[in-house]
Amino acid sequence: MIRALMTALTLGLATPLVAETKVPESQAEITLGFAPLVKEAAPAVVNIYAKRIVAVQESPFQGDPFFQNLFRDFGTPRPQVQNSLGSGVILSDSGIVVSNYHVVGMATDIRVVLNDRREFKADVLLGDEANDLAVLQLREATDMPHLTFRDSDSVEVGELVLAIGNPFGVGQTVSSGIVSGLARSGTAAGAGQGYFIQTDAPINPGNSGGALIDVNGDLIGINTRILTRSGGSNGIGFAIPSKLVSEFVSQAKSGNTKFEVPWAGAVGQTVDADIAESLGLDRPGGILISNLHPASPFKQAGIAPGDIILGVDGQPVSHGAEMIFRMSVAGIGETAEIEGILGGAHRSVAVDLITPPESPARDTVTTKDRSVIPQMVLSNINPAVIAEFGLALGLRGVVVESPGEIGARAGLRIGDVILGVDGKETATVDDVVRALRNAERRLALQVQRGSRRVVMRFRL
Repeated sequence: MIRALMTALTLGLATPLVAETKVPESQAEITLGFAPLVKEAAPAVVNIYAKRIVAVQESPFQGDPFFQNLFRDFGTPRPQVQNSLGSGVILSDSGIVVSNYHVVGMATDIRVVLNDRREFKADVLLGDEANDLAVLQLREATDMPHLTFRDSDSVEVGELVLAIGNPFGVGQTVSSGIVSGLARSGTAAGAGQGYFIQTDAPINPGNSGGALIDVNGDLIGINTRILTRSGGSNGIGFAIPSKLVSEFVSQAKSGNTKFEVPWAGAVGQTVDADIAESLGLDRPGGILISNLHPASPFKQAGIAPGDIILGVDGQPVSHGAEMIFRMSVAGIGETAEIEGILGGAHRSVAVDLITPPESPARDTVTTKDRSVIPQMVLSNINPAVIAEFGLALGLRGVVVESPGEIGARAGLRIGDVILGVDGKETATVDDVVRALRNAERRLALQVQRGSRRVVMRFRL
């Protein structure tokens, strides 16, 4: 027994105890340690420091438990410098960087710090608040380390991923997890309204704009938001899929300063179990079209109210955000293959992907100083205006692009739609301008605000 034990110890001592460090040669080896992967990917993830000027309402009642709510808008707005901290990902050797809009949007000064401590000033090439993405260009940058895209449609639930960013400003940090879910929509709080990859890799404030990479070091998403009650990570994080990020970069390189989203000109609802049963379907899924704008490319392709959209370009869709995502990654000027139950039969049609038409012309005007509501900016409603202000699809009339100082004091808001003045319908900007010019002692505006119609009365 003792002899056997000594023999075993002798054999054990004969084995070298120093582990050899090497680059993993297979996916199985990669899963045992991420050090080589991090060493390769981390230099392309940067820290972003942004400054913006914001108007802050300073009230003498601030901090008072009673009066601060009663006099919330009391006081004169004063400009104040606001700092934000986040992360970004370099995507080209020329210094193209992608981050979140909420990190760099409206910034007056952007400083980007690389992992090797080099610093660059950056300019925003393209930003979009709705999708919470921004594309930056580093000044005088060459030979930058960068990540490559992986098609996010090939990502599967359960894959190992790494999140790289700068949480809480402590410095570049790497956390690991898996892909917890795909096609998440409407679950992340904040401005982002889109379609996400869900991960349990810890993501905290400061990680926004950082990279979500796979075990090959390819970018599959931009970390953007979390679901949390405490402000820290609860293991439910969301990343914007690389396929949409790639389209953003493509549009920025083409010179776009605003992200162009294909216009569907359609309104629909998710086909749930109740709707599926009422329609005689064997399972829920898809989008039931309820309304189409006359200029909608869907209508031009032969789709009609009552049809059900099941997929776009071979990918299933079950809600509006998912359909718009699929159209967005295909790109403006392309065609999308729309599959569904169309006209009572399973078939597919090709739909042109276009921007919302500027027809009829919006004919934007600013009311004169002698008008009863001066310096108000008005435009005719067309598909482009509907998309820009999020108006109801069939709405007609004149939209308030800016109420002006007097109009704002009177209660008018950006996005209000003027349907009539003093009981008379106003279909165009000229109708409204003429009615305001002819107003005498009293004025009544018929206004559509969201889903409500109100009458605003003024004494002149």
